[in-house]
Amino acid sequence: MADDPVTIVKGGTLAQTMLASAPEGMLIAPAWKRVAAFMLDVVLLSVVLTFLSRGQLIANLYNLGLLSQGGQSVAFFFVNWFVFAGSFYLYFKYTGQTMGRSLAQRGFRIAIVHDNGTVLEPHHWGPRAVAKMVYLLPVVGPLWFGLRDTFNAGSAASEYRTSVDKQHHTVAAVDWSLPSETRLRLR
Repeated sequence: MADDPVTIVKGGTLAQTMLASAPEGMLIAPAWKRVAAFMLDVVLLSVVLTFLSRGQLIANLYNLGLLSQGGQSVAFFFVNWFVFAGSFYLYFKYTGQTMGRSLAQRGFRIAIVHDNGTVLEPHHWGPRAVAKMVYLLPVVGPLWFGLRDTFNAGSAASEYRTSVDKQHHTVAAVDWSLPSETRLRLR
């Protein structure tokens, strides 16, 4: 038998329990919202690229037949991937710099902030966008890196942070739970 059937847990929110530097009241965004926001961002970017290229860019990303048709077709295949990856990088870098998050993250009320709840400076968004490009790798990106980070984002052992978050000392927080000075700097 236990001495006391009631256990009192010290601390406030989940963020305060997991991160010592988290401000009072900050909440961690759920993993399902982070995954949904990322997928929505990729779909949005793919729709824009499909429209701009009249369907050619996205259709040719997985057209492996281009690799067996000579030098010009091989170059075309890799240019498609370069344009897609470059667009992905620029989207996440510049939406982060201008709004402090991507469009879908804004829609899901997710804010990417430092461990202590402060807004990321503009120079942090480029390296963060490069780190997210691992999810673009065919097959391995979504199935290995994506599933691993989805699990980590929902795991207390990983402090509810993905490998990108750990690498850049960030956390995905619910935007309305942040301190008022941080919320004012988010757009």
